[in-house]
Formats: sequence, C-alpha cells, structure tokens
Amino acid sequence: MDSDGTHDARGTHANPVPRPAGPPEVPAAPPRPAGAPGMPPRPDGSAFLTWLRTPRPEAAPGVWRFGHTPRPEEEPERIPGRQLLSGAVIAFLVGWLIWSLLWNGYLGGWWVVPLELFTPDSWRRSNDRVGNAVLWYGYYTLIALAIMLVVGRLGRWGEVWRRYGPPAWSPAAPAPEHRSTPGQDPADWPELRAAGASDAAERLAAEARAGLMRDVDQARITRAWQGVRSGRHSLAAFTGAVLTEGSAACLHPSGERDLPARLARHDLVTGQVRLGTTADDPRNPYAFRGTGLGLGPELLGTSLLAVGPAGSGKTGAVVWPLAESLCLHALAGRAAVVVVGAAGAGLGPADAYDVVVRIGNPESVHDLDLYGGATDPDEAAAVLAEALVGDLAEPHQGGDTRRSTTVLAQLLGPFRAVHGRFPSVPELRQLLDGAPGALGALRTALEGSGQESLLRELDARERQLGHPGDAGGVLADRVALLDRPAFAGFFDTSGQSRPFSLTALDHPVRVRIDLPQRGHADASRMLARLVLAQFTASVAVREDRSLFACLVFDDATGVVTPEAVRGIQRLRSGNAGVVLTLRTLDDVPRPLRGPLLGSIGCRMALAGLTPWDGQDFAEVWGKEWIEARDVTDRQIIAETPAGKAVHMLRRVITGKAPTARAVTVRQVERERWSASELAHAVPPGHAVLSLTDVTGEHAPPLLVDLRG
Repeated sequence: MDSDGTHDARGTHANPVPRPAGPPEVPAAPPRPAGAPGMPPRPDGSAFLTWLRTPRPEAAPGVWRFGHTPRPEEEPERIPGRQLLSGAVIAFLVGWLIWSLLWNGYLGGWWVVPLELFTPDSWRRSNDRVGNAVLWYGYYTLIALAIMLVVGRLGRWGEVWRRYGPPAWSPAAPAPEHRSTPGQDPADWPELRAAGASDAAERLAAEARAGLMRDVDQARITRAWQGVRSGRHSLAAFTGAVLTEGSAACLHPSGERDLPARLARHDLVTGQVRLGTTADDPRNPYAFRGTGLGLGPELLGTSLLAVGPAGSGKTGAVVWPLAESLCLHALAGRAAVVVVGAAGAGLGPADAYDVVVRIGNPESVHDLDLYGGATDPDEAAAVLAEALVGDLAEPHQGGDTRRSTTVLAQLLGPFRAVHGRFPSVPELRQLLDGAPGALGALRTALEGSGQESLLRELDARERQLGHPGDAGGVLADRVALLDRPAFAGFFDTSGQSRPFSLTALDHPVRVRIDLPQRGHADASRMLARLVLAQFTASVAVREDRSLFACLVFDDATGVVTPEAVRGIQRLRSGNAGVVLTLRTLDDVPRPLRGPLLGSIGCRMALAGLTPWDGQDFAEVWGKEWIEARDVTDRQIIAETPAGKAVHMLRRVITGKAPTARAVTVRQVERERWSASELAHAVPPGHAVLSLTDVTGEHAPPLLVDLRG
C-alpha cells in the first residue's frame, strides 16, 4: 500500500504491467510430410534385400530353389518307435545292473584300481572327511557317466531325445539369414563394378536399400546388362539410362513395372514359379519329398502337356500361374507370351496384357491377322491350310495338308499380285467356291500384266473345280465357319483394323486371345490351330532367339494334328515352347498320342484321369528296378509235449498259431506309375508330373500337391 492509501497494481494478475512492443514471434514451420496425405509410408528395402540375398542352390529339375535345403539321395534308416523306446529302456536297465554289481562288490574291486594308481596315498588315507568324499564320489560319478555314455550310445538315447524330447515339441528354428561377402553381395551389383560401371552400380544399390526396387526391376536390368555383355547394347547407353532413371531404367514398352496382382509365388532370379509341393510319399524319390515344385523357361522350353478332367485344376493351378510368370518375364524383357483360351476362362485381367484380342466381341480393340503377317503366298497358304483342315489330315506322322496348301496358294498368289494384299474371309470363300464373278474379275485383272505363271495357277484351280477329290469344297466349308455375322469385323486385310500378328514375338509382348467357344466351337478350334501354326512358323525364323517365346493353351482340344506335332518337336531348338491342356487324351487321335507324349518333355497327369489315359502315361514313363520283399509265414509244428504246451499257451495269449517268417528279397522291374494308380491313387488336388529341361536333365514322375 502506498502513502496515499492506493494499491500498486504492478505485477498483479488483475492489471499486469504492459511490456514494450517488439517484433512478432514467427511460429516454427511444421516438418515436411514424408508423402502425400493418405499414402502409406514408403517401405525400406530390407524385404527386397532379404529376398535377393536368399541362397538358391543348384537343384534337380522342378525343385523350387528359393531357400532350398538339399536333401540326401537316399532316405536315412529310421528305426520304428516301439523298437527305439524298448532298446533305450533295455540299455538303461543294463547300465543300472552293471552299476549295481560294481557298487555292491559282486564284480570285485578292480574298478577302483585306476584311482589307487594315479592318486597319492595321502589323498585317500587322510583324515579329511570332506576331501575323501570329494575324491571317491567324484570317481564314482566318473565311472557312472562312462557307463551312461556307453549304454546311451547303444540304446540311441540321442535319437529318442530328438524324436520325443523338447526338440520335437518346439517348432523348427528359422534358417539363419544368409550373409553375402562384400564382393559377392548381389545387392551391390558386382558384375557392373567389375566392368567399370561403378556409378550405375552405386545408384542401383542405393535404390535397392531405399525400397525403390522390385524383383521385376532387378530382372529387367539384369537382362539389359546381358544385352550389353553380348554386344546388342552399348555400355554408355546402359550406364546413362541407369544414372538417369535408376531402377526404372530399360522399361518395358508398356511402361509397367509389375502386374496389377499376383496369384502365385515367383522368383525372378531363377525364373521359377511355384506350382505346389512335392508330396511326402514313398513313391517319390527321397531327395524330392517335401520340396517346392518350381517351373521356369528351362523346363517350358521342352513344352508341357497337362491332362485332367474338368475341375481338376488345370486352369487355376497350372495355366494361369504359368501365364502370370511368363508375363512377369515379358516385363523383364526375357520372354514373349501368347495365352489362348475361351472368353471368361480366368486367364488374368486385361491389364496384365499388352494386347487382348477378343474374337467375336465388337468391343475388341485388336484384330487377329488371318495370315500371320506373312508376305509369301506359299507360306501363308501352308499356315492357313493347317488351320482349316489340319485335323482332317491322316492321323499319322506322314499325314500332311499339301493338297489343301496347293489349292490355297493357287488363289492367294494371284489375288495378292492384283490387290497387294491377301483376300478377306468373304473374298476367300467366294474364290474357293469357284464363283464365276470372283474368278473372272481376278483373271481379267491378271491378263495383260505379264504374269503368265499366276494365270497358269488360276487356270489349274479352275480345271480342278468340281472334280472328285478336290479340296476346294472342304476348304470353302471351313472358311464359311469364319464368314459369320459375329466375325464380320474381324480378320480384316484392308488395313483399317489393328490386327495382331505373331511376327511380333521378336519383342517381349504379352498377348491374350479370347476364343468364342460359346456358340462357335468349331470356329474356335480352327482359330486355335491357326494360332499354333502361326506360332511354330514365326519362332522358326526369329532373329533374336535369346527371347523365350511360349504359347499357352487353356484347352487344346482339336489342336493336335500331325503337322502340329512336328512343329512342337522343333520348338526346343528355337528357345520356345507350348503349354497344352486336355480333358482327356481321347481328344487326340490314337496314332498321334505316342508321338505327342514323346515330343513333349514335361507331362502332367491330374487327379481323375481315366485308366485308358493312364495307360498312355504309364507307357511313356516306363519301368524301373525296385527291391521286392516276399514274406512267407509257415506254421511251426511242435514235436514234444512241452513244445505243444508252449504253442497252446502262445495261441491262447496271441490268438494266432505260432509261425516262422521267411523273407525273400529280389530285384524286379515295375512300372513307375501304373494306369490303375494314376486313375485311383492320385488324391484330389494332386498330379503326377515328370520333367525334362532343355539340356536333357530329367526328373522322374513325382506326386505333387498343387494346393501347397
């Protein structure tokens, strides 16, 4: 209180003293967000690096190599549990008996002689009770441990502990993480560093650690580096692309770095896709039991045939995983794939492909080239004749379609010379029918052009019209299947549509062709034969055969012809293969079944196979030598009264007469898988699969769980 009785308000909460004005305080800036709002945080590269550094040891064909642990060729001898436990108990009792005899002096005192020889008398005869106890009981303990060690080895106590003890209760410990040495770490790109591209290697390693690289990126850049080593690309161009774009360098023409979704497990380092697990079955070799089943281009290069009834899993468990794997290889620049199936067959989304040809669907963006991009009339005639009447050829290896090829060549050559293109489906039908207007107009256009050879071809065609045995009528009937209103906008040859030609297999392209099987089954089978004929003709003349080409059929009914079998036999040398699925081998003519199974390296028989189909697989898989054990039980006849009493007592206890068992072991030759076993012993969701790679190494028929 002041002298005048007023209160000083300075420093009170009611009336604070005003401070001099200063510069306004600037709030601190918030931290910069790591990404756009609502986006998940960017992952690090630990998962990718772990995947890349996982060991992939060399293994037999078909073994999933990612993290594989090799197994011995022969199964180690496994003692039955009852015998193992009884032996352990008997060994313990024997050890206890020996110790009791030693402790109680029934075996004399010789077992303490080593103690008396190696210790001074003052130690044993001193008055120190504690020292004497330590000395003698320590020696007793040593002797007891020696007895336990001996009887434990005889009684296999270690095996009992591993099989029934805590190690068997707890889950298996995870395998130790593989650590690569600095010079061998694939994440450091040692090949690039060794070639002098250290800057590119540093950029790729940094993006891998930052989580910006995927398995497709690693495979694609590795493929591009192989092109540099082979001389197809320059080192400067490769290094510049990597330094500029990092892990997005050398992109697929589509600009995609992965598929929209994945159904199966893939390992792009080895190129494998996992289809299932080899069953732990006595019929499988021990080295394969419990291992994953992985297929890659080195196996598909010998082609694959899968036979099984509807619903056995051909599409979902075999065709789509393989097609998905090949699409990933195409994004990595390693493969070109064409997948053929019915519309809505479940062959993956349209976004997973570069080209989708929906034949018979007006909304289809792409068309199918009827002549496969050929410019030579004879070549185009051969491919088209195989598609139209290949199934009518004699069903043996000498059957062909030369007469039909000649008929088509007699028309395609003159028409192309006049119009500069091949005829459309309606025009070809008119020419094959021998319509006077079409042939007359073609003759008029050829006259005066100086192409007498083409006029002679046309004259020969006109002379053959209507003669018995003329193939023109049959060809016209088959072409009429494509001259339907549903296909009015397809197979255009005027250049107004966007036709897809299988000559594009020189590039890593992903193609899906949807066939109109509903309502046009005959036309669909004919188009499937057309695609196969164009495929076998195109891969034979490719310039760059380092690109694996594969044709996948979801249903190959009506596709197998004598010329198709010959074409499949030539695919292996062109780094190409086909995947065929059939509901039954009855869809293949009987004379072609043996050649088909012989020309294909990978054969799969799914659950539900018929015995007559199983017989064909059993024949192609052959026989093997096995050890057969014949057991014979012979009743024992007692001669003495005591023996008879013992036998009677044994019969009362066991309920069986005393017998003597004789075992005969011999080597016999038996089918690897018999027709009856294939028809009745393959569980649902399983298949029996034999594999052969392009180098000739093969795996025996394996029982595989396709759901694993």
